[in-house]
Amino acid sequence: MKGIKKSLTEEYLYLDFSHQIEGCVFPLHTSVTLFLLSYCDCKIFKVCLVPTGESTDISLKNVVPQDVEVQIISRQELPPIVQNCCLPAIVEKPDNFCRAGLAVVLRHIIQRSYEADPSKKEILELLGFKKTCLKACAEVSQWTRLCELTIPLAIENFLRESSDQHPAIPAEILQLEKKLSEPVRVHNDDKLRRQKLKQQKAAGVGPSLAKEKAMGKVHRQETSQELDSTSENLELKVAFSKLAVQEEPAATHREPPHIRKAKASDLPPLEHVFAEGLYFTLADIVLLPCIHHFLVIICKKLSEKLIEFPLLAAWYQRIQEVPRVKTAASQCGIQFLHLPELLTASNEQNSNLSEVPGVEEQNDASFIGGPRPTMTKLMEKGIEVMFSPHPCPTWTLDWSSLPAAVSPKEGKMSSDRALRKQQQLNNLVYIVTNQAKPGDRIVDFCSGGGHVGIVLAHMLPSCQVTLIENKELSLIRAKKRSDELGLSNIWFIQANMEYFTGMFNIGVALHACGVATDMVIEHCIKTRASFVTCPCCYGFIQNTSKFHFPKSEQFKKTLSYKEHMILCRFADQTAVQLPPQRRLVGKQCMCLVDLDRARAAEERGYCVQVISMEPESCSPKNNMIVGVPI
Repeated sequence: MKGIKKSLTEEYLYLDFSHQIEGCVFPLHTSVTLFLLSYCDCKIFKVCLVPTGESTDISLKNVVPQDVEVQIISRQELPPIVQNCCLPAIVEKPDNFCRAGLAVVLRHIIQRSYEADPSKKEILELLGFKKTCLKACAEVSQWTRLCELTIPLAIENFLRESSDQHPAIPAEILQLEKKLSEPVRVHNDDKLRRQKLKQQKAAGVGPSLAKEKAMGKVHRQETSQELDSTSENLELKVAFSKLAVQEEPAATHREPPHIRKAKASDLPPLEHVFAEGLYFTLADIVLLPCIHHFLVIICKKLSEKLIEFPLLAAWYQRIQEVPRVKTAASQCGIQFLHLPELLTASNEQNSNLSEVPGVEEQNDASFIGGPRPTMTKLMEKGIEVMFSPHPCPTWTLDWSSLPAAVSPKEGKMSSDRALRKQQQLNNLVYIVTNQAKPGDRIVDFCSGGGHVGIVLAHMLPSCQVTLIENKELSLIRAKKRSDELGLSNIWFIQANMEYFTGMFNIGVALHACGVATDMVIEHCIKTRASFVTCPCCYGFIQNTSKFHFPKSEQFKKTLSYKEHMILCRFADQTAVQLPPQRRLVGKQCMCLVDLDRARAAEERGYCVQVISMEPESCSPKNNMIVGVPI
């Protein structure tokens, strides 16, 4: 990858191992990782299996690629940094840089495989458009959540229950079938849809029939052979030209006027070839072992149910055509099934798919827009904008006496921005250094380039500081600065924060975006750790699978979800170029959103303050939420 220096250090890959049934290694995260190693023909990593039980007598015949050497180690033998993370995990020697969690580990395997052999461009293509496949954390990305969490866990539960005569079909599988029926969105969407319209018109297929077929409103056997062939012609041609690392053929002439001038609403939708759309990506790699073992049980015990998953079955058949997939699968004990051709995709089935639970829309008939009515409702209930006093507003680090690598000026930012960053750090460092005791563990969540964590590690040499960040380049920059300083009390973990399972005393986050602030606070509360957070991107706050807003009982009794979202949207209007009165309203909305967070933490046994940073000009997002367990 551009900008990533090739690692010359040994890298160890640690995988959980609970048990093995009929060629399937559990947990499925391990099966998926082994399948990717086989697909990439990757021999870079030293692979260690970590049994979850007492026994170390493990048979790996026919489930691990033959040329992959595997070592069995106990959990006590794991490097300390890995003992603080969920597996799978990859560690670089000397054991202070760890990558943890399925998506992060798989993306790293792909990057390292490509670096080892740059001729394998198709491996890099697994990361998708702009190399973002499964990059976002599961809390904000439906695809990451589906591939990394819900599908593997649902299939594991399904396989455990399969000893019953009729195990229930997981709702997550129904959700995946539904997603495969949704129109595909790609970066050159309009161009491809116009090409498809041209093909359909040349084949004499009317747009209404094409739309109905894509929406599942007709039986598949009722559609003409021409429709199937035209739709498959374009999507499959585009998909498999990508797999062959060929450029799509450039148009040699302009499209006819009736194609160029067609309205976007009249263009036929693109249909799925692979999981995320037209292209074979890491999402397909993750899903294949999971869906294969699901289909094995379906064919054995619930064959009559197979007809409910025509799109999933078609995907399963199509993925076998991808070069090297069959070879990699056979090396991992996956023997592909021969499924019957499924002819029906009826209205009834599609209506069942629409019943799959999702995030509910919340309608409130009494809702009145704008922040002022919402703020008035809160005032009537005794909830007003109120900041706790800053404990030491004029305190500052003596930046001139610190090593250059400690200062944010060493990062890639202007001198003005570096000064504001120093001012922000003064606020957080003062709070943390006054709370920390020798031997404490401090975690810098969403650490970015390590501005907070590196200062704390330097100022508190008797404390262990851990930086957690899911952007690889940011963490690599942080490690470089740490190495220059010779810090020995610092760890670097590239992971989404839920994969950090270690105990700690203080959690810190500077400008954690949207619900990431809530994730940090929740992580601290579960560990009974103090927290010092500076929220950011209030406009990105929304209900998720884990968080529902408002959070506190006090705010829930007063505001609806929509009213709370109004506060969040206006809380983002604090930029310096806005009129002063508008900035003031934005600051008040920020305070109210953070007071809700504070009240929610207080309800769980914390003493919490919302404090404004000094000077306020250090950032438009200048609130701190400081919580200490009672």
